[in-house]
Amino acid sequence: MQPARVKHTKTHKGHHKEYASRGTQLSFGSFGLKAEESTWLKSNQLESARRVMTRYIQRGGKIWLRVFPDKPRTSSGGTKGMGGGRGALSHFVAPVEIGRILFEIDGLPEATAREALTRGAHKLPIKTKVVSR
Repeated sequence: MQPARVKHTKTHKGHHKEYASRGTQLSFGSFGLKAEESTWLKSNQLESARRVMTRYIQRGGKIWLRVFPDKPRTSSGGTKGMGGGRGALSHFVAPVEIGRILFEIDGLPEATAREALTRGAHKLPIKTKVVSR
């Protein structure tokens, strides 16, 4: 999961906001996974969580991903010494703040939806909680 193309591949790091000012309420589904920590989530972590939830619910319900990894990160490898400038594009991250809804699920019984979101939460490196309408 990454943008089709980016205008600038090497951006400033920026700083973490503590609390989310938007994306804190359920918009699409009846159940959601809410972040309780502020961090960057890599695209492969989000994709892993999405896959395990999709596999658990099989063909019922619908899943919405409410964050998208569009912030480019660079790395120049661990064996290089100091200097030599900024590294090449490595991966994309999604900045996530406290209170941000990460995933939403609808069209499932409550027990199934909660279990799917819990399994997805196990794939993420932050504390989360399952919320409902």
